[in-house]
Order: sequence, then C-alpha cells, then structure tokens
Amino acid sequence: MTELQSFGLRLADAQTAAAGVASRRGGAGPSDHKAVTVDGHTIMVPVHTGSAFASPYVAQAPDAAGRSTVFKGSIPIAQIEFPHSPRFYKLQTLEGVPYSQIATLHGADVLATTVLQTCIRYESRRKACKFCAIGQSLAAGRTIAHKTPEQLAEVARAAVLLDGVKHMVLTTGTPPGSDRGAQVLADSAFAIKAALLPHVDLPIQGQCEPPDDDAWFERMHRAGIDTLGMHLEVVTPALREQIMPGKASVPLHRYMTAFEAAVKVFGRGQVSTYILAGLGDTPETILATCERLLALGVYPFVVPFVPISGTPLEDHPAPSPEFMKALLEPLGAMVGAAGLRSSDIKAGCGKCGACSSLSVYET
Repeated sequence: MTELQSFGLRLADAQTAAAGVASRRGGAGPSDHKAVTVDGHTIMVPVHTGSAFASPYVAQAPDAAGRSTVFKGSIPIAQIEFPHSPRFYKLQTLEGVPYSQIATLHGADVLATTVLQTCIRYESRRKACKFCAIGQSLAAGRTIAHKTPEQLAEVARAAVLLDGVKHMVLTTGTPPGSDRGAQVLADSAFAIKAALLPHVDLPIQGQCEPPDDDAWFERMHRAGIDTLGMHLEVVTPALREQIMPGKASVPLHRYMTAFEAAVKVFGRGQVSTYILAGLGDTPETILATCERLLALGVYPFVVPFVPISGTPLEDHPAPSPEFMKALLEPLGAMVGAAGLRSSDIKAGCGKCGACSSLSVYET
C-alpha cells in the first residue's frame, strides 16, 4: 500500500479506469486519486499524476466479481477491488443539482465535502498554497461554490440510507473573517444532525484553520461536530512561508495553542492534523513535531504528498516508499504508545485512513 501511494497506479484500459467510484481530479485536499481496496483496506491511490503514468504497477480490467490483478512488469503482485459507485450519486436536488456536486464518497464509507469551494488564500497567486487545487473542480463544473446546510443535510441523509456511509468530513476554503470557516462548519453540522437524529447519529469531522477565538471550538462541538481537523501540512516555518505563504500567516504557535484548547473540548484523539510528507520537511522534523502533537492529544495524520496537475507543484516528486516507511514505522509505534489510534477516532481523515498507510503501522 505504501508503494502504491508513492508510485501511483496505471490503469490498463478504459474499462479499468471506469471501474468502481469515479477517480477524483482537482478540488481541495488530496486529489488525482482513485479508491482501491487492498487486503480489506480501502486507500486512495494516485492515477492521474506524472508519477502514476510511469508507475511500475498496472491494474488490469476487473473480472465479473469486481476483482483486478495488479502487475509489476509481468509478475502478478496483488488482488485489488474498486469500491462500487454509490447509489446517491444518481440523485439530484429539486433545483437540479446532482448530489455528487454537493458531496462525494471518499474511501469506502466516508462522505466528504468542501462546504465553501472558494478560499481567500487561493484567490491570490502570491498567497495560495502551491499544492492546492481547490478552484479546479469548481471551474470544471464538478461542484458548486457554496453547499447550503439544507443541501448537505439532504445528501447526507441519502448517503446514509442508500450507501451505509459511516461518518462525514466537512472541510472548507478559508473565508474572510476571524472565525476562518468555523461558522459555516457549525451551521452545516447542525443541519445535518437535525436531519438525521434521533434515528441516525452520523459522526462529523469539521476542518478549518484555527479561528482567532478559542470559543469557536465549543460552538462547533455544540452544533454537532464530533472531531476537529486543523491541518499543518508543512511543519518547518521557512518551508511554510515558501509553499503556503497565505496560510503561514497563522503561525505554528497559534496552531499549538489552538490544538491544546480544542483537545479540552473534543477530547484526546478527537483533534487531528494533516502533514504532507515529501515537501521538504525532514523525517526527523516531522517525527519531532508528531511527538509534540501526540503529547497534546492530537492525532498526526501523515500522508505522502501527491502532486496535482495544474498546480505550481505539479512536477514536484512524490516521496519514495523508503522515505514514507522511515516515517510511518516509528510514527505508528508512537501513536500506539500514546493511545491515540485511528480506530478510536469518531470521524474524519484519520479514521478513514485512505490517504495514508499509517494505520497499518500502528502498534
């Protein structure tokens, strides 16, 4: 799994490319992936990147049971499956908006959406995160700019009833204002929980930059957000300013104080952060940061960087499998020793685990 996420996967033909859930291009967060299931673990594997086009791994067309054989050269390496396209993708709102433009299936059983598909960081080329493609899916017409609480509640209900979705991720581009998206996340979560309770309690993760006021953590929690993600992405200050100059205006110190305050509200292990490995942070720096995060009760979700087409870092190489193993093996032991395993997270990227093989290394 670690090698597939570093090298990517070539798809033998159009039939293979069309199998299962449609691959994802552009948008916020990791992209240019396709969901595949390996030994019972559903992971997101790059299929539209330059490294994927040159990958030594090739997936053949699936058989009648949906199984595909992955070859390395002429040698069969593994059997994989492609998760089925969800039934809720066939529906649309009364206004004619396809449900798939409001929220999408991530991994095998996670509903995910970017509530605001615009971002004050992305609007300025000088301030934009150089790895982010939040504007691409909007420009291509694959999503809408603002998903209303009512739309999200409607789609969440359908995804639970029709496809057995187990938890949901609400992320957002950063809007103007000191709450940095906390308000729109709280409004969305409140509507979703109101539409599902008391029959179904769908755990929800909210993801935003740290708001200026710690009181937002309690407000988000009361609104129905069960876990919180505040993503560092890069941990070396100079690299943060170089790669994501707008986001770096919120200093690391503020992230750490926000993590500490958020853990008091959501609980140990229910606050997490995304760290992109392969952008220049050394393994030693990442592991030292993770040690500090774990001491605070924060789950450090370390994922391999995937270069997204159309971004300034589209030609930046993905980290090697050796680099990732050197990170994930000790980190898995650290996570286990801290008692903050991914399986104990109520909702979100760490629980899903599809964008990293970290959970496999947890002891």
